Amino acid sequence: MDDSSLVRRLVTSALEADPDIQVIGTAVNGCEAVELVGTLAPDVVTLDIEMPEMDGLEALAQIRLRHPRLPVIMFSTLTESGARQTVEALSRGASDYVTKPSGTGGLTDAVRAIRIELLPKIKALVGVRGPSRTVAPATVVPRPVRRGVDAVLIGCSTGGPDALNRVLSCLPADLPVPVVVVQHMPPVFTEMLAGRLDLVSPLSVREAAAGDELLPGTVLVAPGDFHLSLVREGNTVRAKLDQGPPENFCRPAVDVLFRSAIAAYGGNVVAAVLTGMGQDGLAGTRLLAERGASVLVQDEESSVVWGMPGCIAEAGLAHEILPIDRIAERLTSLARPPLA
Repeated sequence: MDDSSLVRRLVTSALEADPDIQVIGTAVNGCEAVELVGTLAPDVVTLDIEMPEMDGLEALAQIRLRHPRLPVIMFSTLTESGARQTVEALSRGASDYVTKPSGTGGLTDAVRAIRIELLPKIKALVGVRGPSRTVAPATVVPRPVRRGVDAVLIGCSTGGPDALNRVLSCLPADLPVPVVVVQHMPPVFTEMLAGRLDLVSPLSVREAAAGDELLPGTVLVAPGDFHLSLVREGNTVRAKLDQGPPENFCRPAVDVLFRSAIAAYGGNVVAAVLTGMGQDGLAGTRLLAERGASVLVQDEESSVVWGMPGCIAEAGLAHEILPIDRIAERLTSLARPPLA
């Protein structure tokens, strides 16, 4: 739903070209959007941030209040202002976002771009409303933990900003290990995300820079369009950034971070995979589990999309499958050395 009649027509054309999708309503402002959601009961909503009468952030809040599980996809501009507003929307519970057509290309190109970016996200988000999958118990034998882990690694994608908000806000300020996060996002967005998380977390959260030292009580967020890996230099572990080929169609990729933790920490880490589409993190988790790392994944019920955590659970690699509200507590207990 968008205040621009042209964009509404472009989105409608892009969606109606798919036989599996039906557009059942459009709105010209936030108030109308909230009203139509209640009247039409859609399976998914697309929402612009900039709308008259009631903007997208307020409309999102109203929709979330009445429909907590309804997938909502925000339209965003690739600008600093657009990134800040989009990250705020995602942190408030928006399911995902797509790039708003710029209007610089032809109409055909705009429709094609919307179709390529929007359709897979709609189908992934609506798909999570089907029956729950049966997951076999983990086949990896949990390692005996005689001391706290050396680092917490977190990977996420669709729905990740809200999940990160809920996890990082509940970690204690005296967490004795560093935290490293890979969230699938483009440049600028990751900087805004780190700033937003820093406001709600007792820890110090910032976007990672090359050479940053991993320190207890700090959270480094992988910058958009850069892989983040960990490199040991004597007793110090530092962040390394590179623009190597995307993995799992992603840069940054969770697999890159997870693999690097083996050389940096010998596997003495806890890897947490939160909500997200696709299977980034699966290969890296397998390698970490073989080296004795602890693996946690978010459960299906609390995930926006149970793709990334689900494939790890289904592969039998998850030691624990937890709702999002229990993950911070478990990470904290694994990070603290057990009492003698």
